[in-house]
Amino acid sequence: MPILFLIVVIDLIGFGVIIPLLPFYAEYYQASPFQIGLLMASYSASQFIAAAFWGRLSDRIGRRPVLLISIAGSAVAYTWLGFAETLTVLFAARILGGFMAGNLAAAFAYVADTTTKENRARGMGIMGAAFSVGFIFGPALGGILAGADAATADFRTPSFVAAGLSVIACILGIIFLKESLSEEIRNRQNAMTKINRMRVLMDALRQPGIRLLIILSFLSTLVFAGLEAIFAIWSLRQFDWGPQQNGYLFAFIGVIAAIIQGGFIGKLTARFGTERLIVGGSLGLAIGLAFTPLARTEIELITAMAIASFGFSVLSPALNTSISIRGEADVQGGLFGVTRSATTLSRVFGPILAGAAFAVFGLDSPYFFGAVSMLFVAGLALYFLILKTQKNGA
Repeated sequence: MPILFLIVVIDLIGFGVIIPLLPFYAEYYQASPFQIGLLMASYSASQFIAAAFWGRLSDRIGRRPVLLISIAGSAVAYTWLGFAETLTVLFAARILGGFMAGNLAAAFAYVADTTTKENRARGMGIMGAAFSVGFIFGPALGGILAGADAATADFRTPSFVAAGLSVIACILGIIFLKESLSEEIRNRQNAMTKINRMRVLMDALRQPGIRLLIILSFLSTLVFAGLEAIFAIWSLRQFDWGPQQNGYLFAFIGVIAAIIQGGFIGKLTARFGTERLIVGGSLGLAIGLAFTPLARTEIELITAMAIASFGFSVLSPALNTSISIRGEADVQGGLFGVTRSATTLSRVFGPILAGAAFAVFGLDSPYFFGAVSMLFVAGLALYFLILKTQKNGA
């Protein structure tokens, strides 16, 4: 588990390096807000196609080879991104990067392999903390390397640095990462026909609780992905921010997420339960989204984004934990592959919808639409996961 944490952190620092500069990179090639949304969506569309594939493959051949192959592929994608000289090449490099990022299904399955149902929330929280740490140092590093002025930003150096970090993560994995999928379960998987594996997986997905949780994951990620996609161009117009300022803000958000998911999510789960955390996290994200466009000073903006980050940092591991607990050991990889497919599909539509709303209804509209959507998610979770469960148990 510690070596997986380190590998994911290094790999996601590389991913985070790109975040604050990608919208400006696209605008450098005359991309419109809608095209920027499409660029962000292209990465997620490719990841959507790959997630279930990597998850099922990891069930058959193991988590380790899947993680190593995909991390090496990410290094190639970042290098290609650094050499991009047209918007078309920029899209192509991001599509390749998205396909390789489908490996996250295997990483979550690795956590499921090495934890019990009792301590899985803590394991998922640690995984979320790895994401958060990557988003602390990655965006800050990317912003520093790119510079504060969007007009003169350096887009190539951060891309090459991201490629180098992926190479380091791959080397560490080759040397230190051990296989987490036991021989017993792997042999059982290999003995099963494809039809049998799909039947077991579909049986899991037919459970009403799992279906609802995947829907909630889809909706919440749809909203948060829209926020991420248009924030840079929104902050440029509202506060005249460039890559560096955006990098620092995303790093601050990463700090909040790391503290919550790395240190407190296990205690919060033990005290309140995952169902109540899903409701509370949804409400927190809704409040943060609603107040972001109302911010008139940088302090107000940072406060609103901190509330949104707190909400999503609680919501995401709570959803993952609930899904994992409801699934059998034989299909954890496939189940997380389907879940990651759902959330990455939401990262396809989230940026597109946010970019379209930005262009048609105004730059603040994606945040207000997102806040209303999260109130709907909170209502669904409250009724189906808490009130209806209590009623049935009575």
